[in-house]
Amino acid sequence: MTAPASASVEPVAAGRTGPLERLRELREEGRLASDYPSVPGLLAELAQSDGAFNDLSRAGRLLARVRVEDIQEHHPEVRAVTAAVTGHGTVDALTPALTAQLARHGIPLRVVTGDFDSWLRDLRDTGSALYAPETELALCLLDPHIVFGELPAPWGVEDVAEATASKLELLDRLAGRYAEEATGTLVLNTLPMLRRHTHQLVDHRSRTELAALWREFNAGLLRLALKHPRLHVIDLEPLVAEGGPVRDTRLATYAKVHLGEELLGRYAREVGHLTRTLLGRTKKVLAVDLDNTLWDGVLGDDGPEGIAAATTYRGEAFGAFQHTVRQIGAQGVLLAACSKNDAEPVLGVLRDHPDMVLREADFVRVTANWEPKDGNLRDIAARLNLGVDSFVFADDSSFECGLVSATLPEVAVVRLSEEPALHIDALLADGWFDVRELTAEDRQRAGQYRSDAERRDLLDSAGSLEEYLADLQVRVALSPPEEHELARVSQITLRTNQFNMTTERLQQTEVRERVDSPSRLVLAVRSQDRFGDNGNVGALLATWTGDALHIDNMLLSCRVFARGIEQAAVSAVLEHARRSGARHVYARYRPTAKNHRVRGFYPSLGFETVEESPEGELVFRHDLSELPAIPEYVTLTASIPAGEPAP
Repeated sequence: MTAPASASVEPVAAGRTGPLERLRELREEGRLASDYPSVPGLLAELAQSDGAFNDLSRAGRLLARVRVEDIQEHHPEVRAVTAAVTGHGTVDALTPALTAQLARHGIPLRVVTGDFDSWLRDLRDTGSALYAPETELALCLLDPHIVFGELPAPWGVEDVAEATASKLELLDRLAGRYAEEATGTLVLNTLPMLRRHTHQLVDHRSRTELAALWREFNAGLLRLALKHPRLHVIDLEPLVAEGGPVRDTRLATYAKVHLGEELLGRYAREVGHLTRTLLGRTKKVLAVDLDNTLWDGVLGDDGPEGIAAATTYRGEAFGAFQHTVRQIGAQGVLLAACSKNDAEPVLGVLRDHPDMVLREADFVRVTANWEPKDGNLRDIAARLNLGVDSFVFADDSSFECGLVSATLPEVAVVRLSEEPALHIDALLADGWFDVRELTAEDRQRAGQYRSDAERRDLLDSAGSLEEYLADLQVRVALSPPEEHELARVSQITLRTNQFNMTTERLQQTEVRERVDSPSRLVLAVRSQDRFGDNGNVGALLATWTGDALHIDNMLLSCRVFARGIEQAAVSAVLEHARRSGARHVYARYRPTAKNHRVRGFYPSLGFETVEESPEGELVFRHDLSELPAIPEYVTLTASIPAGEPAP
């Protein structure tokens, strides 16, 4: 299996200690906590082995012995996650796999495992670990026995129909209760159908009816996730199709382990992707090599006529990979090319070669030169105003992948093999670009970044920054989010790091709760200019308390920095607060590794610092006696509802 992950150490060379052995050494030396930043790189290597899931499970057993508190003592910036696990059968085997899969993404895991066959009791009991305030992931592992274990003897299709309908109704009710009572994300899964069940029916018609009924039951489970905002359902069918037994029959019979170790490993991998998404660590840019990555052949050696992405046996595999890359790009992922080539021949191929699915217009940046690729990735990130931790880099060269892994450990590296038929699986293995819900802004993102090139041209031609901003004709609209914008506001809190004053992450349900609260203020910040509509680019969150308004957070997309949008939004809120009778407006700044550039934002608008913690967190206050002016080059439209003080 090829399962990419970002690495923080160089690839293991021949004769050096392997990654599992290195982890064991760190454990024996008592250094797993202090050297935790090196763990994702070691696990990345394990994930590429033939026995990846078994190896990762072994690694997880080592890592599970390390206290999260010890890791955070050495690395206070590391964000841990707490999970509660319950299920119908024995679920202890899930813990090592979960620990390893989250550690692959630099996330230590605290896990509480329920008793045997406690899933129903735990879901019903609001005092269980699933409902605990600190639980962020409530994993309820289901298996076919929750249905077949309750059938009469003998049974028929009609009995299964009654049982599945009852279970679906029960899970619907429990998921709704969880959404009302808990703060975490409940994770269920679809149930695989076993041959030992279908073939207890001796006639083909009944088997067909049972198969159809079972698929309808699983479809019903999946639809529950569309109904309940705090529910996520992992579909096991694609994971089973990847290979490996659903379970070990003897372990299932004697130890009640109803799902096999490899399937649990694949399930844990999906939970790792979900966790990364919930924490706002979705990647934004896919940077791809060209030679032997997007096309078969080396352009500099073979010339345009000697490369292929169609018409040949191998070329068709490269063409299929291009289709997949373009599919990803159509959903808001920014595409960049990073190749060791001369620029003009590359552009000629992207513009004119008949085999190409991807064209120059599909990329926000095409970099073709002979400079080291790690430096080129830094340059692309700077031009897009993004951090390199937003990048996934896909290349067939082990040297280039090793270089980027060693010098840019924040980049997720997809190591493509020499077999192009495996490129797609390698790229999709780790869900780097997963989001909870695709928004309109996501689909328009590539076009918006291409419009930024026109803005840069205007800036280059302007006599001054002031002239550029005046010519840009910035328009800002500030108002509560519409129903269809709630997902986007949540996404902004999850994915924005640079202009994020407190880095408080909100799921869509939490945004809705704020919108529905009369004491809370949620404002979407939208922007347009002469080059087009930037969409929803920011958010401002506030709370009324007595005669004061507290700005809980202010966020703005890095695409629209330094255009006066943030000043206009806060100025409008300050004016609204004064008109509403507020005596003061408070605001906070919590420092992170990425938001240091906005530390002085509130003071620049007339706020004074009234409190500073030892960790550098600042509290500001504005007395509203003199309000900051809205930049004269910004046209503002604001609709801010009146609020009620919190009780």
